[in-house]
Amino acid sequence: MTIDVEDYFQVSAFEPHIARADWDRIPCRIERNMDRILALLERHATRATFFTLGWIAERHPRVVRELVAAGHELACHGLSHVRVTQQTPASFREDVRRSKALLEDIGGVEVRGYRAASYSLDRDNQRWAHETLYDCGYRYSSSVYPVRHDLYGIPEAPRFAYRPLAGVEDFVEIPITTSTLLGRRLPSGGGGFFRLYPYALSRQAIRRINRREGAAAIFYFHPWEIDPDQPRVGGIPPRTRVRHYLNLSRTEARLERLLQDFHWGRMDQVFLASQGVSARR
Repeated sequence: MTIDVEDYFQVSAFEPHIARADWDRIPCRIERNMDRILALLERHATRATFFTLGWIAERHPRVVRELVAAGHELACHGLSHVRVTQQTPASFREDVRRSKALLEDIGGVEVRGYRAASYSLDRDNQRWAHETLYDCGYRYSSSVYPVRHDLYGIPEAPRFAYRPLAGVEDFVEIPITTSTLLGRRLPSGGGGFFRLYPYALSRQAIRRINRREGAAAIFYFHPWEIDPDQPRVGGIPPRTRVRHYLNLSRTEARLERLLQDFHWGRMDQVFLASQGVSARR
């Protein structure tokens, strides 16, 4: 179970409409939503992984310290939600290095996992991005979505955890969950698809992955997805409006059912030991 800790105005689809320079002037709703998520997970005795923006951690350190104190894994989502496709190798290295150090300083724990903004590892950048993450001390990435999508995806990538660097045993990529139907890969790991599909379809896909394929599912959501009262952003295209706002009022109840129907855990505890990845080099 994973949560991408960013607020509604930081999503990639809003980049043309909300300037980063304005972020500090926009009321942040992250603390109230994180309080609800931590309470939800506690009710179901579930520990999760929180891929957290450095921007959020720096301005809301209580969020970071409380999730760590509750037994959840603190992981990195970069400094300010800049997609890897918009960075050079040098700027990416500085981003992942600084954000890791910032999160570790605030949270007081080692940060071993990374997730790129908007799953922006692609065919062109994945090699140098994985090499950089390994060099900077990360032990896993969960940045590849092995589907065909208009905004992201490496459709030919492995569907389950794999070692992306030749000769490197202690670093893994853990893709977001997909299911297969008639030879096609379907998104089955949360986000907008979880809000779009009837809950029964998501449950069926995860059960099939668990039982027939013998694999763990990777599920993700964002704090803003349980916040139907968030301010509406004007001037956005219809497709973006539907993707962002669809069924926000139903998400929390669906998450309750998901936590009841399956057993969930932290990324590091589920994957690193099973993949034979050591905690440190």
